Amino acid sequence: MADGSQRALGPNARMVELGVAVALAVFALIVLSGSLRVGVGWDSDGPMAGFFPFYVGLMILAASIINFYQAWSAGPNRRVFAEWGQLQQVLKVVIPTAIYVAIIPRTGIYLASALLIGLFMKWLGRYGWGLVVLIAVGVPLLTFLVFEKWFLVPLPKGPIEAALGF
Repeated sequence: MADGSQRALGPNARMVELGVAVALAVFALIVLSGSLRVGVGWDSDGPMAGFFPFYVGLMILAASIINFYQAWSAGPNRRVFAEWGQLQQVLKVVIPTAIYVAIIPRTGIYLASALLIGLFMKWLGRYGWGLVVLIAVGVPLLTFLVFEKWFLVPLPKGPIEAALGF
């Protein structure tokens, strides 16, 4: 295949590897910065709050530099990381899941979970409304019973649970 038709299939594997290495290096730098702010040494009680995250951040940074170097030094290649259609399938899960995580503080975990389960069942699974409602309501209800009532572990609640007195 010509280079142009290969590129149309999906992103280049080398560029993805370089991008991931840079993203992880940025993450490591954020971890290192936060660790330095809270202290990375030893206190009279033992290691300070940033001690272990600092060294984990150093390891992530080192691995990112190594991965970047290996991807860069390998030179250009024509391998495709994934086809665009495959990436669309991944994004159909990643985007709603990211929205789910973002709305939990505002809605609580139970409503957010019901919405996510219902969305996935109807949109991706193409199940009928009866089963969708049963599972989308039943799973958060069962989760509430198990965690809140049996194990006494509170999970994030929103305005609906507050209105119902949970």
